[in-house]
Amino acid sequence: MDQFERLSQLPLRDDLRGQHPYGAPQLDVPILLNVNENTFGVPLDAREAILKAVANELDGLNRYPDREFTELRRALAAYLGHDLTEENIWAANGSNEVLQQLLQAFGGPGRRAIGFPPTYSMYPLLASGTGTAYVTGVRAEGYALTAESAARQVREQAPNIVFLCSPNNPTGTALGLDVVEAVYEAGTASQAIVIVDEAYAEFAHAGTPSALSLLPGRPRLVVSRTMSKAFALAGARVGYLAAAPEVTDAVRLVRLPYHLSAITQATAVAALRNSDSLLANVEHIKVQRDRIVNELTAMGLAPSPSDSNFVFFGGLANPQAVWEGLLADGVLIRDVGIPGHLRVTAGTEAETTAFLEGLRALLGR
Repeated sequence: MDQFERLSQLPLRDDLRGQHPYGAPQLDVPILLNVNENTFGVPLDAREAILKAVANELDGLNRYPDREFTELRRALAAYLGHDLTEENIWAANGSNEVLQQLLQAFGGPGRRAIGFPPTYSMYPLLASGTGTAYVTGVRAEGYALTAESAARQVREQAPNIVFLCSPNNPTGTALGLDVVEAVYEAGTASQAIVIVDEAYAEFAHAGTPSALSLLPGRPRLVVSRTMSKAFALAGARVGYLAAAPEVTDAVRLVRLPYHLSAITQATAVAALRNSDSLLANVEHIKVQRDRIVNELTAMGLAPSPSDSNFVFFGGLANPQAVWEGLLADGVLIRDVGIPGHLRVTAGTEAETTAFLEGLRALLGR
């Protein structure tokens, strides 16, 4: 009897039967470009600041941390700008926990959420885990999502929660603010919470607007962010949101007590105080991202325009063979399950070169 069969014999919730947990392959290869990590790592000055901040917390580890993580919320508000204050900010262990808490507060049995695939694959899993029904919207050819189409689907489905991923994962494209505005208005009848997931916002091209600018006067709008990508803190698990103060009050009703450890809070605050050096690497990543788009185009492939730290590309007759060939060369990228397509993270110049040379050789065969 295999593990899946043993699991099925437990009194599992009916809606979880047959489900599979989220997870990308975790393989030990030289170049990891499959889960959109910041491969530059933490710069020395930020590393030293984090070490000092964590050391200062050690004497108090026998005490519970600040339940309201006040210093972190103030630092995040200052980083985001847009006249936000600590009252507008909430944080948790990664943006996935932020999204989960929002679903716990505003979703649940008898309620439903809508997303527009292809998009972040955790949305339906988080919905399932909170007993929230999940409805899949549709996109146009080329995976575009217009304001008119999105608003019409929200009016028809009358969801309680709407997920808008911008820049979208896995396509990498940012949404226009007109889409967010139209969806927000369309969700008025069902009082929908509109979540704009901006996990990759720091990698967007200059001039790309953030939904943070739309928060005033929109109490049902939430902008979700993370420190995993631009701040190279995937291992620290820090995500956060900006919204009206009443949204953060709602999330307090469902959060676990003392959910952010003192070490996590200290790490995040120190990183925010050293954001200049951390975000300097974002500019290097954007250069490699644009290089990938240009060189894939020259190879005759079809990369999508990207405002993120990854590139989604099509035109592959056999993506599985390409994925396996690159893996054999020590380069791991992501098969997102979309026919003819793969996704690659923009890494360092050397990592990007290894990917491009490996792909060029495979296509030449």
